[in-house]
Amino acid sequence: MFFGITDFWAYAIGAFLIILLPGPNSLFVLSHAATHGVRAGYRAACGVFAGDTVLMFLSAAGAASLLRSHPALFAVVKYAGALYLAWIGLQMIRGAWKSWRAAPEVSEQPVTAPARAESRPFRKALTISLLNPKAILFFVSFFVQFVDPGYASPALTFVILGAVIQLFSFLYLTALIFGGTFLAAQFRRRRRLGAGLASGVGVVFLGFGAKLATASLG
Repeated sequence: MFFGITDFWAYAIGAFLIILLPGPNSLFVLSHAATHGVRAGYRAACGVFAGDTVLMFLSAAGAASLLRSHPALFAVVKYAGALYLAWIGLQMIRGAWKSWRAAPEVSEQPVTAPARAESRPFRKALTISLLNPKAILFFVSFFVQFVDPGYASPALTFVILGAVIQLFSFLYLTALIFGGTFLAAQFRRRRRLGAGLASGVGVVFLGFGAKLATASLG
């Protein structure tokens, strides 16, 4: 046993595989890095780290029980998150449409999004993370499988579990950020290709919003 973790390596493997699953957080970081570069990508990634840390803390503090016992509260947070994801998607589609209409097929200028979409990546990523009540329930249901209830310092156990999953998240998002900047280099001369892919990402965000809106406590 490792600081109250019943099977550390099983947890590490499970956490690694979970981080690889696509979601709105990772897609936002990838698209933002592709549009605005490495620094902006890391600002968005920091928003994801901060949001996940808050959710893990709330999970350990009993927020999951609160959401389960108050379905109305769960619904409010859920629909707010769904609307925000849909708004992000529509903004991406709108920016891509403007870029498509305004630019020639081949250009030497870098692809840039509208100024409004360029600002505040940390806050946007943080909001996307926090407005997902299912994440709190997930952290509880996943963490509890590896926590020894008889361990004297359960808070330390949760800190270690959270640190492991954040480490994997950092490595994965770093790969996405540099992958995104590589994509940006390919889009600098083909603005319409970049606009088409940006609109596709926007549609995916609309799908994420619809999925969250139909989520249940089960």
